[in-house]
Amino acid sequence: MKNKLFQIIIFSLFLSGCIGVSSKGIFGSGVSIAFDPRSVGTQMDDSIMEKNLTAKIIRLDKKYLLSVKTKVLDGRIFITGKVDNPEDKLRLTKLAWETKGARSVRNDIKIKEEFNFKQSAKDILITSQLRTALFLNKNIKSANYQLDTYKNKIYIYGISITSDERSEVLNEAKQIPDVKDIIASIILVDDLRIQKN
Repeated sequence: MKNKLFQIIIFSLFLSGCIGVSSKGIFGSGVSIAFDPRSVGTQMDDSIMEKNLTAKIIRLDKKYLLSVKTKVLDGRIFITGKVDNPEDKLRLTKLAWETKGARSVRNDIKIKEEFNFKQSAKDILITSQLRTALFLNKNIKSANYQLDTYKNKIYIYGISITSDERSEVLNEAKQIPDVKDIIASIILVDDLRIQKN
């Protein structure tokens, strides 16, 4: 009887080893590694980028070890978590863009604070107005920009094809009523380390 129980346990372990390992992280339910469409080389590159970025973030401030998470998929960087102020969010975005091999950065970091409905409504309105202005301007590729507004300050992250496009984005932001300041982290395509051939 003991021998049969031992064989069942070994057989179960063998079967579980044949099934793709599942992971669960910041993006919810996991994806089976056995079906990951990335090549092994790409997975390794992504893993190295992720570790390098995490190390940079921790060097910036150890408090981010638990409050900020990163994920890299095919050179695309995703950042989530909470920080104390918008300046921290901007610093983390810059760190992500400076990571060798970064193709894009999606920053979903939230700012810790007490909720103020009136201020939040103003910030949402400012962001919406600028997003619409960028979309309607034919000289701007609006999909290349991520916008945030915090206490009437607009934060713009993104990539411009030319310096003229970057100027257009800043001019559109200046036209929005009630804006106190514009903080831009706009990279020119020519300044990117990895360029599309």
